[in-house]
Amino acid sequence: MPSAPNASPYTPDVALTDTLDWLGSPVETANFPETRVRFRNDRWANAVGLAGLSDDQWAQHFGRFEPLPDNLPQPLALAYHGHQFRVYNPEIGDGRGFLFAQLRDGTKENGGRLLDLGTKGSGQTPFSRAGDGRLTLKGGVREILATEMLEALGVDTSKTFSIIETGEELMRNDEPSPTRSAVMVRLSHGHIRIGSFQRLLAYEERDHMEALVAYCLKHFPGPPPPEDAPGRDEPSVRLLHNVVERLADLAASWMVAGFVHGVLNTDNMNISGESFDYGPWRWLPNWDPGFTAAYFDQQGLYAFGRQPEALHWNCGQLAVALRLLSDAEPLIAAMNRFGPLYMDAVARRWCWRLGINRRGAEEDGALVAACEKALRETGKQPDAFFHAHRGGRGASGELADILEPYEPVDDSHDYWSDDQPQSMLIDEVEAIWSAIDARDDWQPLHDKVEAIRRMGDAHGAAPVPAGHVRA
Repeated sequence: MPSAPNASPYTPDVALTDTLDWLGSPVETANFPETRVRFRNDRWANAVGLAGLSDDQWAQHFGRFEPLPDNLPQPLALAYHGHQFRVYNPEIGDGRGFLFAQLRDGTKENGGRLLDLGTKGSGQTPFSRAGDGRLTLKGGVREILATEMLEALGVDTSKTFSIIETGEELMRNDEPSPTRSAVMVRLSHGHIRIGSFQRLLAYEERDHMEALVAYCLKHFPGPPPPEDAPGRDEPSVRLLHNVVERLADLAASWMVAGFVHGVLNTDNMNISGESFDYGPWRWLPNWDPGFTAAYFDQQGLYAFGRQPEALHWNCGQLAVALRLLSDAEPLIAAMNRFGPLYMDAVARRWCWRLGINRRGAEEDGALVAACEKALRETGKQPDAFFHAHRGGRGASGELADILEPYEPVDDSHDYWSDDQPQSMLIDEVEAIWSAIDARDDWQPLHDKVEAIRRMGDAHGAAPVPAGHVRA
C-alpha cells in the first residue's frame, strides 16, 4: 500500500513484561455468547506469522483470547492518566481493552519492529469505572474503514487486525439500541501513551519514569537530536525530540489526508507517533478548517484546522512529565522544533499525494498555499481535488502556473483513469453499516476495503514516518 508488508515468521517478544510489569494489571477476558469471525486482516497477519491460523483458531485467540504460543500468559490492562479535552483525568486506563500479545514483524536480527496486539471491547478491567467494557459492531466496522483508508493515504496508523461478533445486545445513548456487539484486535507499533508518562509524574515515580524512557528509546528508536540541541545526550531529551518529530509528521499526514480524528486527548497519543483509537472520525466534505468530527466537541477544540496545535500541546504535556528527569531548557528546545518540522512534513506529504517530486521548501510551500486556496474557492472535496490534479494535471490559472515546473512521478496504475476517486464520507460509511445492520450483508464492506487497497497500491510507497530509525 503502499506496498504490502513482507511475510515474516511468528516471532513473540514479551518485552513489556520483561521490564515494565508494573505498568498494567492482569485481567480476565469477557466470556462472550458467541465468536463469529467477521474480519481478519491476513495482509498484516502475514507480516507477523499468523495468517496460517484457521478461522476456529482465529476465534479462539482473538475472541476467547487463548494465549498465543510463548506470549503473554494473561492479558494486561495498562494504566495511564491523561488530559481529556484539556481537563486532567487521573481515573483512566485501559477500560475496555488490554494488551494481549507482543511480537515482531521480522526477527530482531533483521530489524523487525516490536508490535502489540491490543483489544477493544474485550470486557471490563480495573479501569472500566461505570463502563461495560464492550464495543459495538458498528464501532468495529468504522475502525476497519478508518484504518484502511488512512493506510492507503500514507498515514502511519494502527491496523485493524480482527473483528469478531460476540452475540450480545448493547445499549448506547449515541446510536440506535439495542445494537450488535463485537471485540476488536488492533496491531499497533507500541502501546505507550503520553498519558503513561503523565501518570508517573503524578505519582512522582522517578525510577519508573527512567525505565519507561529507556524502554521507548530501545523499542521505538529514533534519530539523535540536532548537533546544537542542549542536553541532546540525556535520554528524556532524546525521547522528546523523537516524539516531537513523530507527532509533527502525524499531524501533517492527517491534514494532507483530509482526516479529522475527533478526540486528541493525551491518552490517545502513542509515543511511537502512530495514529490509533478511532471513535467519531470523519473525512472532510470540503476544505473547512472549522470542521469537527465529534458531536460533543462543541468548542471545536479538535477541529480539522486545530489538529496540529492539539498535537503540539500534547507534546508539551509530555515535556511537563519529563521535567521529573530533565531541566526545562532542553525540553523547550525540543518543543520549538515542532512548527518547522510540521511545515516540512506537510510539503513532503502533499507532493507525495499529488504525485510530483519536491522542488524545495519555498516552492513547495507556495504550492501547498495555492492548492489550499483552490480548495477553498472551488469547494471541491479534497479526495476529488488530489485525484483531479495527480501528477500536476487538470490545473488552471495560478495553480497551473505553480504546478508547471513540477516533475510528475511515474504513474501507470489504472486507478488514475477512474472517473471518481475513492473517498470515505459519512454517507458512504452509513450505507456500508446499513447493509450489515439491516441485511447482514458484508459484501459492501469487503468491496470497499478492496477498492481502498487498490487506491493505496496506486499511490505507491508511503512516505517514511519521521522520527524513527530502522535497523
